[in-house]
Amino acid sequence: MSYHVPVLLKQSVEGLNIQAGGIYVDVTFGGGGHARSIFERMEQGTLIAFDQDPDASRNTTSFESDAQRSFIFVPSNFRHLKRYLKFHKIDKVDGILADLGVSSHQFDQQSRGFSTRVDGELDMRMDQVSAITAAKVVNEYTEDDLIQLLSRYGEIRNAKRLAAEIISARAIAPIYRTAALRSIAMKSAPNGKHAKYSAQLFQAIRIEVNDEISALKEFLIQSKDVLKVGGRLVIISYHSLEDRLAKFLINTGSLDGLVEKDFFGNVIRPFEPIKGRLITPAEHEIALNNRARSAKLRIGIKN
Repeated sequence: MSYHVPVLLKQSVEGLNIQAGGIYVDVTFGGGGHARSIFERMEQGTLIAFDQDPDASRNTTSFESDAQRSFIFVPSNFRHLKRYLKFHKIDKVDGILADLGVSSHQFDQQSRGFSTRVDGELDMRMDQVSAITAAKVVNEYTEDDLIQLLSRYGEIRNAKRLAAEIISARAIAPIYRTAALRSIAMKSAPNGKHAKYSAQLFQAIRIEVNDEISALKEFLIQSKDVLKVGGRLVIISYHSLEDRLAKFLINTGSLDGLVEKDFFGNVIRPFEPIKGRLITPAEHEIALNNRARSAKLRIGIKN
């Protein structure tokens, strides 16, 4: 739990409706909090866990396969869900859980550059091996590219002004530290919104570095193919870009929110949202874990 405090733990794991002998996938293993709860509830069956961060693999040591339950760890991004299930000779699964965003461990590791609270290198890579880093984005992207990603991924209203500030600052000296980037951004931040503005900026760059939206789209589309009828898709998201895609997929079966129809005009709905549709943390959970404040949980049942 020191690695990452799992958000909406009880609600999300119960949402999987775990059955004996089932096959379940935690595509964002992290500290193993959700996975541990799933594994403990499985009398029989298989749990497959995905995580691209090498640090996460250290948390697998307490998961031991036995005659009744098996545990498989996949050190990869969840966009490769179908590929690795096929590799392990698994065609269909009974449930998939995704806790999107950044883990507490990643935020707290100063050298990773995810946090707006402490100074660190402009890295923000979740896999720690890809060629693109936050420093590369900040120092090498064109002004137009910066405007686009700040607006699209950070939903920053004055993206043009912020991009101009970054371009101006890097012309004097390259920007390699998170504190330096925050300092530049504060010139454009609305009064009283400095913390939120920094968070939006870091979110935008992090999403770009890790290609998060494309990866999420690929994963969500694949989930329709690998879930059994009656299987559960459980998604915890932390910002509107993620939640919108999860909502659209579960409610309409598409990523653009448009209802699909077959040749005869019948509505195609791969999922049925559970009653209530949207679940958020209770006040006591937010009080214990401030990172839960923006979490939203959606659950769909495969038709």
